[in-house]
Amino acid sequence: MSALASLGDPTCRAYHDRKRAQGKRHNAALICLARRVDVLFARLRDRRPYQHPVTHDPHPSPHRRLTTT
Repeated sequence: MSALASLGDPTCRAYHDRKRAQGKRHNAALICLARRVDVLFARLRDRRPYQHPVTHDPHPSPHRRLTTT
């Protein structure tokens, strides 16, 4: 509901439109927007700056083995 309500905001609408341009359907773009709104709310609530999650290890260990299940 927060994502749907936030579509009236130009910044949120632009984010939604970018997701649509990436090929996501309306509902998937809304889910992306909802997650973004939830993260922003949590950061405001906790008074902590946003830290982008690390998506890869810049210095991978040569001894670490990848396992598949």
